[in-house]
Amino acid sequence: MLKPLGDSSILVQLGDKIDPTLNQRVHALNALLQTIPSVTETVPAYCTVLVHYDPLISTYNEIKNLIEEKLALIDDATHRPSRRLEIPVLYGNASGPDLEPAARTLALSPSELIRLHSEREYTVYMMGFTPGFPYMGILDERLTLPRMSTPRTHVPAGSVAIAGSQTGIYSVDSPGGWHILGWTPLTLFDPMSEIPFLFAPGDIVKFIPTDSYRKVHFAPGIAKNR
Repeated sequence: MLKPLGDSSILVQLGDKIDPTLNQRVHALNALLQTIPSVTETVPAYCTVLVHYDPLISTYNEIKNLIEEKLALIDDATHRPSRRLEIPVLYGNASGPDLEPAARTLALSPSELIRLHSEREYTVYMMGFTPGFPYMGILDERLTLPRMSTPRTHVPAGSVAIAGSQTGIYSVDSPGGWHILGWTPLTLFDPMSEIPFLFAPGDIVKFIPTDSYRKVHFAPGIAKNR
């Protein structure tokens, strides 16, 4: 479904749920849209792509037809192979102040919560709300929690958290209302780097529990700062 938003944007909706296959189609379409000269920016999400275009180059009907042509090519589009990233996490204590309260709410022990959170592989569905923040899913249903009723005014960069059916990592110091289970020392956003973001949509992420900062730096096979 294509829906105009204002005089220079179109929302392309491919579905209405969080689903890995659907999200792959979103990012395949997003890649194809980059070849349209009048497209100025695209914003891919779980099941939609917001397309900004220059109305001085293409009319609404023209850009709509171009998008529909790209939609027909999705199945033949070349997908970027998924990277698999292992992310070390210090769970609990000062690194994860919400681990024990969340475990009590969920009727789990802290060790059970850590196991359920770290044993699953997650897909990076989209990026936001700060630069480099990965929205990942889907959590084990036993870990589903609503956002906190009162968000924190400050959450440290690297905080690993859950909310709803999602997990994520705060990429910069910011306010936030997710439940913080742990912390990783990896840098998710470095504006001075040639590749500023650690994650990209489509990545597969596995959290690796660790009990010391030293192990984070010397454990083999762990994602490196970039």
